[in-house]
Amino acid sequence: MEKYAENQSFENINFSEKGFTKGEYENCTFTNCDFSEADLSETIFEDCEFIHCNLTLIKLTKTALRKVKFTDCKMLGINYENCNEFGFEVNYENCTLNHSSFYKKRLFRMTFINSQLQEVDFSACDLKESVFKNCNFAGAVFDNTIMEKADFRTSYNYSIDPETNHIKKAKFSLSAISGLLYQYDIEIDMAN
Repeated sequence: MEKYAENQSFENINFSEKGFTKGEYENCTFTNCDFSEADLSETIFEDCEFIHCNLTLIKLTKTALRKVKFTDCKMLGINYENCNEFGFEVNYENCTLNHSSFYKKRLFRMTFINSQLQEVDFSACDLKESVFKNCNFAGAVFDNTIMEKADFRTSYNYSIDPETNHIKKAKFSLSAISGLLYQYDIEIDMAN
């Protein structure tokens, strides 16, 4: 049975045990909920917010994420590449997205703030004009990624090959410039 929920708040619910009812959720807030390994496939989330939730290993096949904000969430091992493309818009603050994949996703003008993006796959993504504030990219993969006008100035631990990615007018800080030159195996002395 599909559900329609609008302007509702869901708090302290363990959807991993209880199960999650598929349907359409509009302008809903999920706080301190556990979705770990839940199947959210073919569900529509529009103008929703997830706060302090565990979404580790959720399934998102044909799931619509339209203007969805995640704050202080644990989101390990998620394949966003399976999401519905129509209206896809997500923003993250203080989230852990390690080992996730955005392969071929259009993340145009998205915002990632104070988030862990370790070993995340951004291959063939469109990150144009996205903002990454204080994000950790250790082990993240960028290959044939469009980063035009993206802002990486306060982020760190990235390794981005300018020859295999589109970085025109992207913003980087001088202190992290080695992340753009790693493939040349050179030493950069920042003291002088």
